[in-house]
Amino acid sequence: MEKYRNHQAYGQRHGDEYMKTPGTAHIAGVSAVVPPFSLSQQEAENFVKRNYEGKLNRRSLSILSRTLKHPSIKKRHFSFENPEVLIDEDPDKRIKRFTESSIELSAKAIENVLAKTGLKPGDITGLVVNTCTGYICPGLSTYLIEKLGLNRSVRSYDLVGSGCGGAVPNLQICEALLKESSDNIVLSVSVEICSSTFQMTDDPSQLISDCLFGDGASACVLWNRPEGLALVLSESRFLPEYREDIRFVHKNGQLHNQLSARLPDLAGKAVSGLIKDILAKAGLEPADIKHWALHPGGENIINALIKETGLTEENVSCTRAILSKYGNMSSPTAIFVLNEILDKGVKREDFFLLAS
Repeated sequence: MEKYRNHQAYGQRHGDEYMKTPGTAHIAGVSAVVPPFSLSQQEAENFVKRNYEGKLNRRSLSILSRTLKHPSIKKRHFSFENPEVLIDEDPDKRIKRFTESSIELSAKAIENVLAKTGLKPGDITGLVVNTCTGYICPGLSTYLIEKLGLNRSVRSYDLVGSGCGGAVPNLQICEALLKESSDNIVLSVSVEICSSTFQMTDDPSQLISDCLFGDGASACVLWNRPEGLALVLSESRFLPEYREDIRFVHKNGQLHNQLSARLPDLAGKAVSGLIKDILAKAGLEPADIKHWALHPGGENIINALIKETGLTEENVSCTRAILSKYGNMSSPTAIFVLNEILDKGVKREDFFLLAS
């Protein structure tokens, strides 16, 4: 869940021109995982009716019902085995669940991507982990180093506060680490336990968040070898004047998501401008981009992106597919879209653009 407008993008090419460039960082492999437990939106509505009628006002129940019935999301995955745990879950239990679940999910994502790339934990020289849905110190990286048996001398970084855009700063830091040595191999991990931020209140923006977000983790391996997706160019945009339109606020010691009604319009315009800038710097036109890995913030966000950028339904088909299957998982979600694209098959010369 983006705390402020932090729109970022990577232009990526899987082709000979960049594969031959010495020292170019490449994404060697991608992994995307979710917890085993899932709820359909209908099951989620049944849970709400069973437990919150009489606790929420009529308008709130109507918002929940209307949002959960929207066809853009079919189901979501969560880091619990029974949604009843959400009822009266105190802050201590929440941070415990966040900690245990984020470690388990991100470790699984790392194990999967290491298997894909034929690497061992001892091969990793750098680790970058981001999350925004919970805070622990020391950070998640220390738990992953221990759990997976990574080198104790690994360069590790824990990032917080980038919300839905968090996967892209990860890639930027990984690329910088790769420049230190041609033999470096770096892991980029994004993990969010969005269910640890659910709050059943009469605040409409919080209720909508409860209907959109799910839990998930992604992992990417990056190296300097001429194999995989070459990282060509990155751009970032910070618009702090819109911070209040999407952010977490603390109430009674817990996170509450805050969304504004104008968010889709703001997001569409910001991403459109960013895409134009990054394509201009790369000397490319929108038609040159074969694959668009766009973060699916929600149905209205996707529609605003189409309106502002001129993209087609085909361009956003994988974005919509991920939203339908998993909902919005905050920072890992753009990598889920990238993984969906790769699973469908790509050609060596294809250009990608990833944005969140």
